[in-house]
Parts: sequence; structure tokens; C-alpha cells
Amino acid sequence: MPNDNLSQLFDFLKSNRSFNKEVQHSFYKHVISPYKSPNDRAISLLHHVANTQSQPNIDKLAVFYKLIQDNYCELSNFSGFLSVLNVNKTTINLTYSDVFNKLHELSGWGKKTAALFVKSIYHLHNGDYDHDLQIWNDAPRIINCDEPFYLPADAVIQFIFEALKVNCKYDFDGINNYLHKSNLYPGNIMEIWDDLWFWGFITQKGGGDKRKIEWNENKYWSLLHTNKTQKQIGQIKRKAGEFIDIIR
Repeated sequence: MPNDNLSQLFDFLKSNRSFNKEVQHSFYKHVISPYKSPNDRAISLLHHVANTQSQPNIDKLAVFYKLIQDNYCELSNFSGFLSVLNVNKTTINLTYSDVFNKLHELSGWGKKTAALFVKSIYHLHNGDYDHDLQIWNDAPRIINCDEPFYLPADAVIQFIFEALKVNCKYDFDGINNYLHKSNLYPGNIMEIWDDLWFWGFITQKGGGDKRKIEWNENKYWSLLHTNKTQKQIGQIKRKAGEFIDIIR
């Protein structure tokens, strides 16, 4: 894949962050606002993210939920939460990559879902969202340049990389390794790629081998936290057209 195609796609995402941010912000308010304590906020977010899996393993997740509940008091701060995840008591540095590394190894989780949770807690603490949605006072506000940040690459994102004929394996590891090795997206910059799911989701129809790229207004309506005004839908449709032109 030519570098200018990848750059064009990234520039589109960077220039249109406000659309997905509005959706994300509404989701975080829905998940976080009903709870006051950081402990309950963390548990709520964990449940919502875990249930984004297409086929969550309830039995395995129950083991994880019991672990969290048994250590409820430790969830009052970021360091305590990470210590609960660190069941093997290895050396940790209190970073977001530590959360990813520990969470995806636990029962019921995987790399994509762990990456989605890490992205969410980074959003809640990086200063770009309402301060009232923050969970912990000691959570990092930035992602260090030498710290890997992982794109939650699911079937939607994998299809885009395949359509663009990116020279990588079309799975979580292949896509993330490709982006990391480019050295173009260090630290916080890598997080911009997360918007790819939103634009990819609303511009895909069908599934599997029958998946195709086109504006899908029904998918936009299916997202609970999207702005449903006709003005907003019109803007999104026009931007989706630009996105499709890049992918095609």
C-alpha cells in the first residue's frame, strides 16, 4: 500500500474527529454518569466494554467479575485497579500499556476488547472530555511516545485494511504491528486511528465475503449515541462519501 494512501486516510480521521467524539462522549455519559464512586464507574465501564464482544463468554467473564468484586476496594484508584489485574504480581509501570497487557490475559477478555477498554479510560482522563466523567485522579493523562497503544482492530477495521491492500496480516496483531512499525504514530497520535471503526461501520453493508463499501444509514441509526437530526445525518453522509473515496 502506498504511503500517501495511508496518510490520506489518517488525515481524514484527524480532520473529522468531532463527529465520532460526539458519539463517544454520549456513550461515556451513559456509562459513567449514573455512578459517583470510581469503583462503581470502573465496574460499569468494564461490563459495557466486555459486552461489545460479538459472542462474550459469560462463564469466563464471570470469573473476571468475581475477581473485580472480591477486590472492590482496590478499584478506587488507577494504581489499585492495575494491581488487581496484575494477578501474577509482575513488575508494572502504571501505564495504559500495562492495563492492556494484564487485561487481555484475564478470563473472558481478548486483545481487541482490552484495547477498547484502554482507549476508553484514556479518553476519560486525557482532558478532551468532561472532567466530571473522570474515574481516577491518578490515571495518566498522556500516552508516552515509547508506549504502544493498540487499535481495537475488529472485522470492520480488518476489512478496510484488506480493501486498501495494506501489506500486513488482516488481524489484530498484523494491523497493529504494521502501524507501530511505521513509526509515524507514536503515543497519543496512534489513538486517532480509533476513529476508523466509526467511519468503517457506517460505510459497510453485509458481512463476510459479501461485505461491501457504501453509505449505510441504517447502521448509523442503529448506534444509540449518534445525533439523529437530519442536519447531522446530512453532514455525516457527505463525510462518509469522502471516506469511501479514500478506501476505494
